[in-house]
Amino acid sequence: MNKTEKSRWFGHPWLSVLLAVSWLLLQHTLAPFHLISSVLIGLVVPRLLHGFLPVSGFMRMLPAVRLLGVVLWDIVVSNITVARLVLGPMSKMQPAWITLPLALNHPTAISLLASIITTTPGTVSCTIDEQGRHILVHALDCTDPAQMVADIKARYERPLQAIFESSPPTMPKGESP
Repeated sequence: MNKTEKSRWFGHPWLSVLLAVSWLLLQHTLAPFHLISSVLIGLVVPRLLHGFLPVSGFMRMLPAVRLLGVVLWDIVVSNITVARLVLGPMSKMQPAWITLPLALNHPTAISLLASIITTTPGTVSCTIDEQGRHILVHALDCTDPAQMVADIKARYERPLQAIFESSPPTMPKGESP
């Protein structure tokens, strides 16, 4: 057994920990049988799925924590905004389709961007066009599509670049994160 085969048993440590903790939370007990079961599940499931999971790469944690805070805040604010839109007069809504050009190259970062867009109420990522290098987004209410693209790029895409890609993102002059 070579070193790469050996490392696959714990090739996705965060997934292993998440599975083990999830199992214990579902069981509502720390009985020895369930502790052993959680460890086995945490080790065996990622090993069985190793062919389907991407190789873990380098990820910067501080920008990830900042992005998590931004996303959680945006979800709360968007929920309030969508509730006001839905409960108010329907004539105020201005739905729009937006094409978001991608600067990201990392496949996980692109998937996370699409997930963040969909998780934030009022927007849904409908298609990731890898060849055209864009994401098609439907917005429940959008008065300025160019501004929405700029906001998504500044709030989510640049932090994802900082988290996943080797070189830090560059910003045009006069623009702040």
